[in-house]
Amino acid sequence: MAVLSLNTTNLDTKRLFRAASEACDSVAPNFPLDKMIAVNPFWKLIDAPFQDVSARVHALTGINAIMPASHWLDLYKEGAISDDAVKHSMDLYGINLNKETFLSTLSDDTQSPPLPLLTKHFDAYRGASEMTWEEECTFQISQFCAAYFQHESPLVQIEGNSPADTLYKSWLNGLKHDTGISVLMSTKSLKGIFKSLPDTVDALLRESADELGLEPVRAKDYFYALIMSINGWASYVAYRTWLKDSNEMQGLLAIRLAWELIIHRYYQAHQQERGQQVSIRWQYLLKQLPARIAQHKDKELALWVMMYAYEYEQQQRLQSKLITSSPAPQLTPDVQAIFCIDVRSEVIRRILELKSPTIKTMGFAGFFGMPIAYAPVNTDATRPQLPGLLSPKLTVKEKDATSHRAEFIQQRATWHKWSKSPLGSFSMVESAGWWYAFKLLKNTLMPSSKENPINTLSHHSEWEISNERGLLSLDDKVALAAGALKMMGMTKFSPTVLLVGHGSKSRNNLHAAGLDCGACGGQSGEVNVRVLAQLLNEGEVRKKLISMGYKIAGNTRFVPALHNTTTDDIECFDTQVPEKVKNLLVEAKHQAQKERAKHYSKNLPFESDKKRNQRFQHRACDWSQVQPEWGLAGNASFIIGPRIRTRGLDLEGKSFLHDYTWQIDEDSAVLETLMTAPMIVTNWINSQYNASVADNQKLGSGNKVLHNALFNNIGVFEGNSGDLRIGLSKQSLHNGERWVHQPQRLSVYIVAPSSKILQIVQKHQMLQDLINNDWLYVFSWESPAVIERLYKGKWYKSHGLSM
Repeated sequence: MAVLSLNTTNLDTKRLFRAASEACDSVAPNFPLDKMIAVNPFWKLIDAPFQDVSARVHALTGINAIMPASHWLDLYKEGAISDDAVKHSMDLYGINLNKETFLSTLSDDTQSPPLPLLTKHFDAYRGASEMTWEEECTFQISQFCAAYFQHESPLVQIEGNSPADTLYKSWLNGLKHDTGISVLMSTKSLKGIFKSLPDTVDALLRESADELGLEPVRAKDYFYALIMSINGWASYVAYRTWLKDSNEMQGLLAIRLAWELIIHRYYQAHQQERGQQVSIRWQYLLKQLPARIAQHKDKELALWVMMYAYEYEQQQRLQSKLITSSPAPQLTPDVQAIFCIDVRSEVIRRILELKSPTIKTMGFAGFFGMPIAYAPVNTDATRPQLPGLLSPKLTVKEKDATSHRAEFIQQRATWHKWSKSPLGSFSMVESAGWWYAFKLLKNTLMPSSKENPINTLSHHSEWEISNERGLLSLDDKVALAAGALKMMGMTKFSPTVLLVGHGSKSRNNLHAAGLDCGACGGQSGEVNVRVLAQLLNEGEVRKKLISMGYKIAGNTRFVPALHNTTTDDIECFDTQVPEKVKNLLVEAKHQAQKERAKHYSKNLPFESDKKRNQRFQHRACDWSQVQPEWGLAGNASFIIGPRIRTRGLDLEGKSFLHDYTWQIDEDSAVLETLMTAPMIVTNWINSQYNASVADNQKLGSGNKVLHNALFNNIGVFEGNSGDLRIGLSKQSLHNGERWVHQPQRLSVYIVAPSSKILQIVQKHQMLQDLINNDWLYVFSWESPAVIERLYKGKWYKSHGLSM
């Protein structure tokens, strides 16, 4: 945690600065557009119960973490929540009412207004046609941040200052020379107030606390409310802190706090009596925060009862499948296909297995155990190809690649950057406007597929792998390959082994990286599977692997492939693929498209394979398509165990599936990795989808049709101003009639002894927080017919527990 410097030994000041640091450390990161991976927006708050966090966050910021009563009542009426589930949940939460009476109490009129910051307080004195202080504050800070962060280095370099002071002083320097704000707000004395602001973050904190009467005991909540009022930019700064620990977030907090001080001083000077009254009222509300949080928690109780009832109902339906269904037959496989654990892989994996008893599919994290960054030859680019939780240890690049393709891509990128720049766009339109009109017409009438420029460079068959010492030695290669095989749990191999990464294809989509492989850092998994296949096909590497006990026959071929999640095409990057396998992949594609078609159109499932495929291909190329695919919408569970337990089961594209065999994991090291890496990633994905639905205005990115991108892929505005938007757009979650994703906390099912699971949980506070504070569910499924839930250190038969 980056802590503000202390220039005093005064206890209250220390507590004030500590409160500022803790508030700033409560913000989860939001990754840039080109590295867009899902993050739990409440990740920094998991050390408290989810129900408490929801009440506190709403009381402070107005953010909704749970769906309204009308949503749960609709699901109840549709049969998605049974009477038994409601009764069970009421008993769990200690609701002593009959079901009908309880349901009649549900109302959307349960939301109380959040803590009004001073910007909101003093908006009462603005005219109906005047711009509000809240709007101007957000606009000014957001425009400054856009200008400041869109450059590789700050606009104003201030030597000898911390990142927090550099940010704050850059803002203050611009503010002192900005005369437009006074004109816009119809005020006369703001310029003098701007000049009166302290020059450092420390001084600003002290002066603000003194003038606003801010008590240290209330400071953390107040500072959190301030920083979350510009949640988009705060989340981006949290990402920068994630990359390199700094106190830049305190600089952003100081900027937002300075606006509170500006408005307070303005009204103290011009409306002394009224300003004092409002200030006193504001301090009173701040002191009432604990009572307001408790009141809101009481109001939300019925919503949590219904959410748990929905989750319980869905879990019971899934568990009924898991413990009663007979797995599809599995003969000795002549094809093994390893897919990413992504929920979008579940559909096509199931179809492949149903079509052939001699194909075995497996699930593994989509970066395939390759801790790499991709550095295309003849470019300065470097792209991480692994989960955001990890840092790359190796670099890969194409072997014997020509420079022509890279030069062409760089020229296109330069043109694109110039044409989209604030000034260049005007001259571009003047000089090439008619050509662009033709281009727009062509894209509309004859859409074609286009790739990420760097992806076009990755279609290469030979790769060089290096670390900080240079190219990998044979022993290093063997260790890398063996590590991947160990995590997959593979010791025996079929003649054909498909390593299937995944990526998405869409046009004109600023959030395209969010549809690619999250385990690859929001990139296509093509590089990872190509590199791993090369390692496993290399003769010397294979000899050493065989000597280590891996039974790889001489005719075994590892084939890199890519699953296009928009169209369900699977492209194999190898000429030595049996015709039978190629045909099977095409048949599976058509069947998967038919199953997924119901999410797009009522008639699409009944069209011919050829016609339906054309429509899916068009979605991937259509530059006006706002819903090229539904991504991971609907995700609800994560199953860690051997595929034989779920083979043939229709999991409806809602389950992450990771292969694991506890019997060969003697020290539980693999299980520990799965519970502290993929399980965290799936929680992030599930939580982002849930939050983007629960509050699409504050935790989602709103209407993607209105999105405008900032330079350097920082993020998007909705329109041309306002806060930076985070999370998923409404079009990624809603089909125009209903939510495609129904919020529910992730249920994790682990095929392993309960004692092993508990031992790992007891080693990691993070896991204890997630489980005991109700951020996710963890179940043991060691016996095929018995499922137990872990909660606060104890095991319960399914849901036989009390809160």
